Amino acid sequence: MSPTGSSMAEEMIVDIRKSFGSRFVLDVQFTLALSPPTVLILFGPSGSGKTSILRCLAGLDWPDFGLIKVGEDVWFDSNTARRLGPQRRELGYMFQDYALFPTHSVAGNIGFGLRSLPSAERHTRVNAAIALLQLHGLEDVKPSRLSGGQQQRVALARAIVRRPRLLLLDEPLSALDLPTRTQLRGELRGLLRHLAIPSIAVTHDWEEALALGDRMAVIKDGRVLQTGTPQEIFNLPKNLDVAKIVGMETVIPGRIAGTDEGLAIVEAGGAKVIALTPEAPGSDEVFVCIRAEDVVLEPIGSGTTSARNRLVGTILGVTSTGALVRVDVDCGFPLSALVTRAAVEDLHLAVGTRIVAAIKAGAVHIVPHPTGTRSTPPASIM
Repeated sequence: MSPTGSSMAEEMIVDIRKSFGSRFVLDVQFTLALSPPTVLILFGPSGSGKTSILRCLAGLDWPDFGLIKVGEDVWFDSNTARRLGPQRRELGYMFQDYALFPTHSVAGNIGFGLRSLPSAERHTRVNAAIALLQLHGLEDVKPSRLSGGQQQRVALARAIVRRPRLLLLDEPLSALDLPTRTQLRGELRGLLRHLAIPSIAVTHDWEEALALGDRMAVIKDGRVLQTGTPQEIFNLPKNLDVAKIVGMETVIPGRIAGTDEGLAIVEAGGAKVIALTPEAPGSDEVFVCIRAEDVVLEPIGSGTTSARNRLVGTILGVTSTGALVRVDVDCGFPLSALVTRAAVEDLHLAVGTRIVAAIKAGAVHIVPHPTGTRSTPPASIM
């Protein structure tokens, strides 16, 4: 199935504000490339406003002020009182709980939004969606008899069967169990590429964001904190809030003590950490951010890695997180590492054990402290 609107303009513009009583304000601005079709991830914690943004884009909620423009078509404009209804927005919406009609069959659910079309055209489109989403043999089955993955496919088929210009997906994998979610993550990305429909997907799962997204907007308290590719944002969060939202397990205050040949020496807690020099730190006061997966634990004296940072510390805790184990270490500041169960046994990791935490300089991320000021230049450039 190929989408319509191949001659559409280059981007979608969203600049909206909406108040929900006195408790919450949505104030977001972002763009979405329409050609080539792009998948934008709205990423953030529960309650940050992600679904509210989708509902405004779908026309299910009205912003108080602002503009929603898709190519040359204006869907909402508070200045001209333009309010295009949901049925006129040429979009597909896949709800978090799929919202399938329990009394309708798979074919009935998929074709529900096509009732205005002639019977032959409706039948052709439904069959094409069933073939694309691999639902053959389930046409007459009711949703209660479908697996979670099958329900997801039906919901996606219903969203795309109208050949929308924009596809909205609200937590598309969250209703599935972990094994099914892992299996379908790559499958959904393949489908989105095949469909070539500009899409906006809401998630708070970083693996999902990396697997599905071309671009990402980090949302907190109804505002966009950072936009970029998922890789850029996860690797280089621009501030403390973004670092916490994208899951940096270690975030501690520090101070740049000096720089040398592209490396920064940062005093953090009772230790010194070497990181890549930030392009424009603006302040000596910073936050040091380290992912647990980038920390390698070694026995004292082994020296098995070439990492610039080799911090000696004491294990404070060993906690199972499923397939991996989180090890918390006091090395002058609290540091978390993720290791395999085999590593726990091989290294005899236990509370109280002395250990070396090895971290490459490129894995230590420096973000500016919001209240910091640069009092003197770093030592090496005075």
